[in-house]
Order: sequence, then C-alpha cells, then structure tokens
Amino acid sequence: MLGDDAFLFPPQPGGDTFFHERRLRQHGLLRIAGVDEAGRGPLAGPVTAGCVILPPDSDFSRWRDSKKLTPRRRERLYEELCSSDALIGVGLASVEEIDQLNIHRASLLAMRRAVEHCAANTPDYLLVDGLFKVPVNLPQLALVKGESKSASIAAASIVAKVVRDRLMVEYHAQYPQYGLLQHKGYPTKAHRAALAEHGPSPIHRRSFRGVSEQH
Repeated sequence: MLGDDAFLFPPQPGGDTFFHERRLRQHGLLRIAGVDEAGRGPLAGPVTAGCVILPPDSDFSRWRDSKKLTPRRRERLYEELCSSDALIGVGLASVEEIDQLNIHRASLLAMRRAVEHCAANTPDYLLVDGLFKVPVNLPQLALVKGESKSASIAAASIVAKVVRDRLMVEYHAQYPQYGLLQHKGYPTKAHRAALAEHGPSPIHRRSFRGVSEQH
C-alpha cells in the first residue's frame, strides 16, 4: 500500500476534480474517501464532518464545494448521494468538546469519527480538505482548498454542510429566539444582538469570542 507521501501529485490538469482519485486507483487503491468538515466559524452548534467514497463511475463534475451551492442544490445533491452507491460516513464534535478541546482539535475529532463511521468499508486512502491530516492510521493527503481539487472532498463538504444545517433547524425549534433558522449559528449581526439580549443557550460555544462575554 502507498504511504502518505509515496508519490507527489502534479498540478491538477484542466480542472479535472477526479484526477487524484483516478491516479490512486491506478496504484491499486480502490476505496478513496474525501473528508471535509463544516461549522468551524459559528458561535453555536456542533462541528460536523463528512467522509465520502464515490463510486468509480460517478459523474465527478456534479460534486462542487458546498459553499458554492445554493441550499436547495446542496439538499438535492445530498439526497442524490444518499440514494447512490456512494459510501458515506458522518461525524460530529459537540459544543462541549469544542469548548474543551478547541475548534481545531474538535474538527479533527469530527473528521476521525466520520472516517470511522465508514468502518465496514474502511477507506484505502483519504483525501482531506485543509492543511491537517485526520488522526487515523490510514494513508492520506491533505489538500488546501480541497473541495475545488477533489470531487470526493466536495461531496464530503456537501454531506457535512447539509447534516449540520439540518441539526441547526432542529435547534431553532428549541431556541427560536436566536434566529438559528436564518444564520445556522454563524456570527451575524442579528445573532449577536440575540445573544446580547438573551445570553447564551446550551448550544452556544462558550469558549468563543462573542459568546464568552455574554455569560
């Protein structure tokens, strides 16, 4: 099996976002997973992660960075992923874990859990968005702006974002005074005003600036 740095990837040619996956398959690695997280910046709610192994015949051009998609388009692609032959893992790190560990370590924890959620189909190789690798004993490559370089990472970004948004909709029903339905916990002007008026809820990240001053 190839190690983490067994070979270097040349610059991605022509916007081919399945280039890395294709090359890895040429080296006998069949279960190639993209890993990404959502929710590092919000003041409330968990950080979530997705791990996706796309089928080899996937139309890679369909999978794009979740931040570049409308909510409706993300939902549609998420449902398409779930009904396809893609293998999907989801991981979360709670607000309590974020406050205890810090957001960076909590994000890596969520990604590790997403990979472990694919345990029945353990990936042969991980393509990870960002600078840091997932703390699991698997060969992997971290790709800055990976959502634009790997269709598998882009698919994982869609999973992570949709799962988190759905959770925040559920939290809105519990804590409607914060307007979570609109901003999903991100530090908008309206969210900050609601925090100043009502103080933090149990799902607010008390270690975050903007929340810590309110309790």
